[in-house]
Amino acid sequence: MSSYVNDVIERTKEKNPAQPEFIQAVSEVLYSIEPALNIHPEYKDAALLERIVEPERVVMFRVPWVDDSGKVHVNRGYRVQFNSALGPYKGGLRLHPSVNLSIIKFLGFEQIFKNSLTTLPMGGGKGGCDFDPKGKSDAEVMRFCQSFMSELFRHIGADTDVPAGDIGTGAREIGYMYGQYKKLKNEFVGVLTGKGISFGGSLARTQATGFGLIYFVQEYLKTQKDSFDGKRVCISGSGNVAIYAAQKAQDLGAKVVTMSDSTGWINDEDGIDIELMKQIKEVERGRVSDYAKQRSNCKYQDGRGVWSVKCDIALPCATQNELLIDDAKDLAKNGCKVVAEGANMPTTLDATEFLQSAGIIFIPGKASNAGGVATSGLEMSQNSERLSWTFEQVNQKLQGIMRNIFEAADSAAMMAQGIV
Repeated sequence: MSSYVNDVIERTKEKNPAQPEFIQAVSEVLYSIEPALNIHPEYKDAALLERIVEPERVVMFRVPWVDDSGKVHVNRGYRVQFNSALGPYKGGLRLHPSVNLSIIKFLGFEQIFKNSLTTLPMGGGKGGCDFDPKGKSDAEVMRFCQSFMSELFRHIGADTDVPAGDIGTGAREIGYMYGQYKKLKNEFVGVLTGKGISFGGSLARTQATGFGLIYFVQEYLKTQKDSFDGKRVCISGSGNVAIYAAQKAQDLGAKVVTMSDSTGWINDEDGIDIELMKQIKEVERGRVSDYAKQRSNCKYQDGRGVWSVKCDIALPCATQNELLIDDAKDLAKNGCKVVAEGANMPTTLDATEFLQSAGIIFIPGKASNAGGVATSGLEMSQNSERLSWTFEQVNQKLQGIMRNIFEAADSAAMMAQGIV
């Protein structure tokens, strides 16, 4: 590692103590762009890295809300507006008990590069709250979202910062937040993405991240004169990204054999029944264990274990740091050829290094899971034009964006290796 990169990482650690996720994200990015820094010494003279790792603005605020029994709760909300060099800040709002400043900063930092790869005019940002929507009534979630937006609305706007959904923030939560924004600002503008179709949302947004992940891997397989047909695929998670990655992979001829949630994981050797999984996760808000009870050849286990199953392609689609060094060794032992990230930073640094040293193709989430924010950008375009495109139009544009991202990543990788 160059002294410049090392110095910036060390200073970042000193200025951001107790923020391990953010430090990990910074270290991974700066290490990976070292070849470009060696070619362009002027970047050091302009303190480019020092500016990249420092957010333009951090907003932290309290979120009081009242539950159905009349008890007052107070959560902590965040919006990190990291970089607006290319356009309005763009990034999701995560609602999960694990949310803290480190996680929001790491996500916002990653968002800068993911958004730039789409070539759409979007900067990078992220936000959220340590509120857990699970187990809450619709009325409780509504009151929380209204309180959250009552502070956030001051800091966002269609040409300033356009938040979106993320873990814990689906169409329901976005709808409540958008309604409150409209009430406070008296404006009908595209200030949030992931909205309902009837009030400015985009078709294919729900499927976008999962579909985009598969489109990216498909482009790589084409360079190897290969395809998804006949491949065994292991997927972690069971949210939108995992479900629609599984759907698209199976549409292309693959067999998806695993999925998971926070309680455990399933191995269905007959291939995941996507419609059953959608019913359980999207309609009933159930667990993957409920899926296993309805499938005779499906095994459920508590805890972790998705990566212990034999596969050709592994797609971590759950959360950060879920694929550890021992998991990477299991994947290599079981014949895995490709690991493509569907979540944000799901692979630890030592696991990433092992996968690469083992000759397994590793595709980072900044490239492979950019389909969601790409389609959010397309939603912004539709809102600006007061138009609504068909599913096929959006899907075609998404596929083109993911193809362009692959070509840019492939070209950069070959240049770094001195191949071209």
